[in-house]
Amino acid sequence: VSSSVRKNPGLTMVVVIPNGATSAWRESIHPSMPNFDMSKLANAGRRNAEACSEATQAMAESAQAISRRQAELARAQVEKVLKTTKEMLVNGSPEINTTKQVEFAKTMFETSLNNMREVGELVTKSGFEVFDVLNRRASESIEELTGAAAKTSTTSKRKAA
Repeated sequence: VSSSVRKNPGLTMVVVIPNGATSAWRESIHPSMPNFDMSKLANAGRRNAEACSEATQAMAESAQAISRRQAELARAQVEKVLKTTKEMLVNGSPEINTTKQVEFAKTMFETSLNNMREVGELVTKSGFEVFDVLNRRASESIEELTGAAAKTSTTSKRKAA
């Protein structure tokens, strides 16, 4: 049993409707109001929430992967710096070390640019994955709304005839 409150100026009336009679009651009160299935609305909301959850999960996994990769790249850079510094301190004259330092600085700069490019590509890929999840759900929602509107329109036309 469902109930509804209908307010008129100066009068408030509670109407108790047995299950299954809701559409007949709605038609008697508001004949132009389309027959709308609330369970479909609830299901659409549930699917929207699932898509948001999936997108959030994808973002979290991507953030973890990006963080791990950044840590790996940083660790490799530090190891390279330590190794090169040790070699310069142990071996060679100041003139040779100056040449090695210039080469090392150039190599470190190039490596840093490549690392930034790699991380940027990971971030871009992550963004596209999240966008795809949300875009797919938005497309499904549009199809659902279009189908519901077409069904409501067909039902309204039959009732008018």
